[in-house]
Amino acid sequence: MDINMSSDTIAAIATAMSPSGIGIVRISGDEALAIIDRIYRSKNNNVRLDDCKSHTIHYGYIYDGDEVVDEVMVLLMKAPNSYTREDTVEIDCHGGVYVMKRILETVIKYGARPAEPGEFTKRAFLNGRLDLTQAESVIDVINAKNDYALKSSLNQLKGSVHEEVKKIRDEIIYQIAFIESALDDSEHISLEGYPEKLHKIVDNNVENVDKLLKSFDNGRILKEGINTVIVGKPNAGKSSLLNILVGQEKAIVTEIAGTTRDVLEEQINLNGITLNVMDTAGIRNTSDVVEKIGVDRARKYAVNADLVIYVIDASTELDENDYEIMKLLQDKKAIVLLNKSDLDTKVQPEEVKKYLDKKVISISAKNNTGIDEFEDTIKEMFFQGEVTFNDEVYSINVRQKNSLQIVLEHLKQVNQSIEDGMAEDFFSIDLMGAYEELGKIIGESVEDDLVEEIFSKFCMGK
Repeated sequence: MDINMSSDTIAAIATAMSPSGIGIVRISGDEALAIIDRIYRSKNNNVRLDDCKSHTIHYGYIYDGDEVVDEVMVLLMKAPNSYTREDTVEIDCHGGVYVMKRILETVIKYGARPAEPGEFTKRAFLNGRLDLTQAESVIDVINAKNDYALKSSLNQLKGSVHEEVKKIRDEIIYQIAFIESALDDSEHISLEGYPEKLHKIVDNNVENVDKLLKSFDNGRILKEGINTVIVGKPNAGKSSLLNILVGQEKAIVTEIAGTTRDVLEEQINLNGITLNVMDTAGIRNTSDVVEKIGVDRARKYAVNADLVIYVIDASTELDENDYEIMKLLQDKKAIVLLNKSDLDTKVQPEEVKKYLDKKVISISAKNNTGIDEFEDTIKEMFFQGEVTFNDEVYSINVRQKNSLQIVLEHLKQVNQSIEDGMAEDFFSIDLMGAYEELGKIIGESVEDDLVEEIFSKFCMGK
């Protein structure tokens, strides 16, 4: 890697800039220990931190000249046994915004410079502490919205994506080396029958890359949540359902059809699963211009959603609007809720299933019945059936996905060259293309501007 590391010592506030019980100011770099010795005094003023053992904690005070800034605990982590593999100091101070800023200003005054967003993790990557997939997972851990997303990000932080990519990469470079050796020493290394053997090897790696690519949507759902749209005719109980799921009255509920005219969005957590729920305008033929815009938006959101919740008023007969909605949902992941089951029902699950082969659940939004079954169904749909979550699910991002698609094209071209009877040196060209693209995923072959792009998205102090 041709990226030059800056030897500057950097510092930043590593905790949230809001009042709290404790705040942390982090310092990393060659001068970290020298800087802390300039501003730290122990209770008896007889401790030099540079002489202390790594991974020890010291009680004392931060001084700016003769002025006491704060009473602190100082944690020492000497290179290479730190997050950045540099000398690192963390100052645990009182969690007031002003005092944290004063300590940071003091650290900068005595030799450090302010860190850029993501610069600590960037140094961890550049110093070989993390590969690029692990570095990217750090921000995913910070932003995790549920238990599943956290587990997925932690698996990646441990190197799950790295290991899978490295396996494929090692296999490819072995084949490249074999081809080159055989071409250079054909007298001792035979290529007879090799194209057929290579075809099988490439097929296996195509399968492995496909597996990683298929996990992209799963990873997006885990990290960002299931984009969920509630649809149905006006006054079917969509807004009442939203209020139940949210736990408070966010949507206006009346007996007047067409109350909801735009899209209401809420993020909720069900059994550890994040749902980005959108309550839409009731779908029906209408002459009201404003309502018609809402209905058109509802149709659009339903088409693009990960999950559609179709609410039917079971106390009224199905009509042409219901049939239109059911036609719209034929190829979508959807759950049908027969609402108002506390009233005389005129729609039975069997009737709905004649037109729409989806899970049908009877509920009463008014009496809060059937909701548990509904929540269990969502979890079952996404994490036991159509989307599985276990140690083999890899949370890849858009950058990694794009590189894997390029890898896939290179591998398919290798097989095409084999099938076309091309010479073996043609195989090496696309094998090397796949090898280099895999290197970009884990950061073994990456340009400066890409590194800057990735780490600029991080928060300050990380």
